[in-house]
Amino acid sequence: MTAAVLVLFLAQVEHQHHPPRSAEEYAKVLENPQRDAWQKPHEVIQALGLKPTDAVADIGAGSGYFTRRFARHAAKVYAVDIDAKLLELARGDRVETILASADDPKLPPASVDLIFICDVLHHIDQRPAYYGKLAQALKPGGRIVVVDFHKKQLPVGPPPSMKLSEDQVTAELKTAGFRLARSHSFLPHQYFLEFTR
Repeated sequence: MTAAVLVLFLAQVEHQHHPPRSAEEYAKVLENPQRDAWQKPHEVIQALGLKPTDAVADIGAGSGYFTRRFARHAAKVYAVDIDAKLLELARGDRVETILASADDPKLPPASVDLIFICDVLHHIDQRPAYYGKLAQALKPGGRIVVVDFHKKQLPVGPPPSMKLSEDQVTAELKTAGFRLARSHSFLPHQYFLEFTR
């Protein structure tokens, strides 16, 4: 698969509610090494400042692209996804997989210090109710982090019509009782927002 075809495939497949290919084929797209150039996973992890005692929930974990990286820095990682086959690929040390439903992450109450949502939020239809369930899963002082594509035409990601703008995400989480605590601007195609209660 050439780079150009891969980018097109990523744009078409990664951001649909039900990818048309097998979990294994989807995982190849999610795990493609070329993703590292724009996703900057090492820099994202460093910016989060995780503590060795932290518990992290990776919402829409897929094949574990970020899950595995979190497990190197945190005490526990919940890999949350609606695809059981992808979750099989996300398993690892300090990782607990959770087969969620589209409207419920199924996280235990007060179980996590950080909820991480990367390129997934626009798939969630009933976000106000979903935010409430995320809030219940947070420990006191916990954070929700959203990394998602800017709402404009980009060489990767879904079409602009599918995206949520940075302002929309901030407004939705404000309505849910969260405030924007910090943002980062080093990702070329995505916003990176940290929210606290």
